[in-house]
Amino acid sequence: MTSVTKNDKYTKTRAPIVEALKKAYENPTYQFHIPGHTKGSGALPEFKQLIGRKALAVDTTDEFDNLGTLHPATGPIKEAQELAAKAFGAKKTFFLLNGSTAGNLALAMGLTKKGQKILTNRNCHRSILTGMIISGAEPLWLVPERFEDWGIWGNVSPERVEEMLKMHGDISMVWITNPTYEGVVSDIKSISAICKRYNVPLIVDEAHACLWNFNDHLPTSALKLGADAVVHSLHKTGGSMSQSSMLHIAENSMIDVDAVEKALKLLHTTSPSLMLLASLDAARANLESPRGRKQLQRAISNAKYLRSEIDKLEHIHQLKPDFGYKTDVTKVFIKADGLSGKRLESILEIDFNIEVESASDAGLLLLSNIGNKRSDMQYLVECLKKIDTANYSDICYLENKKHMPMLTPIIKMSLRDAYYSPKETIPKSQAIGRISAEVIAECPPGIAVLLPGELITEDHLPYLTDYEFIEVIK
Repeated sequence: MTSVTKNDKYTKTRAPIVEALKKAYENPTYQFHIPGHTKGSGALPEFKQLIGRKALAVDTTDEFDNLGTLHPATGPIKEAQELAAKAFGAKKTFFLLNGSTAGNLALAMGLTKKGQKILTNRNCHRSILTGMIISGAEPLWLVPERFEDWGIWGNVSPERVEEMLKMHGDISMVWITNPTYEGVVSDIKSISAICKRYNVPLIVDEAHACLWNFNDHLPTSALKLGADAVVHSLHKTGGSMSQSSMLHIAENSMIDVDAVEKALKLLHTTSPSLMLLASLDAARANLESPRGRKQLQRAISNAKYLRSEIDKLEHIHQLKPDFGYKTDVTKVFIKADGLSGKRLESILEIDFNIEVESASDAGLLLLSNIGNKRSDMQYLVECLKKIDTANYSDICYLENKKHMPMLTPIIKMSLRDAYYSPKETIPKSQAIGRISAEVIAECPPGIAVLLPGELITEDHLPYLTDYEFIEVIK
């Protein structure tokens, strides 16, 4: 019998960029190129001490140390992207810096043109709107179901997608966000079939679902359900470093891959961080490895445990798929009787030292991550039990503030025309009846409160309490 070493579970899955970066670290050269901190020698000592000498030593960019290039992809970077495409079931995968935003911008810039109609959901991420500002395309709004009791957007109806395609013969693309930030899942298989009948490409912003392809107890990725392109934020839940994501082109995609790649080349930095690229490579390798799959199974088990414990509480509730939709089990949206989401968030943070993913008007979002231990969940459950039986009061209503945009935009001008029109900045109190000239979208979750060309109404004001002035069309 072959002996198994302790480190075998970490090394069986290849990670070409990680391996090349390790080799470069172990064989240092005299450096007369960027970055100017020169492996940390030129860095502030306090910063170097904080993040560690090794982190700065491997902070380099492409073209050096046989690490390959990002555009065009060569060497270890090319190999890492090919391994990622295989792991996610794509024809081609691009590594992204500047998050999934870069992927959405490239899709809009490469695939849409001025005046084209793009069918997208009201709760799309602001980067999709930004992409349309760049290209001149115009959104037609799909309004998903509203889960009023929870204060969040729900799933997109396939029937509504078909209605819109019948009604508007000039729609050139359907662009769906799935799942929602809170984990509500739409029927992408049916939506894909409808798009194919109308010969319209389907793009899915699957930023919050990069784990789905690695466990059968999670929903099915859009790459397997007929989408033409999918964006994944590996940094959100997949284990890569902040700002790193992937863009996948499906096997039988009808989109112009070359146009997307050219747009990415225009948008990406010419000095890509090898640390971020290596973290994408490492995240993919980890998710494919026995260790990573065990971590993911633990995250699912932890989420089920948390949900079952919440169901035992009297005043705290979890969002469950009780009325005809699906959810990602690892995203646990909760609310408490008599408390706003923001108040519940502040109680957890101030009284129990717990930070949550986000909070809005009705509730808050907890993520069961691949890095969480069962003891983390047990502590969280104990804290929720204390809140459930305590007599906390809510003062957030005094702010008259809303956080989750639930309005359907009244569009008076195209996004691009409004963004580039002459503007003026006016007090918010004078903005009602004017046309917005800017995108206002708080992150998280990055859903637009106002977009260029939208009529500003009194209903917007509760979402704008942090703004004294608004930029409007002159």
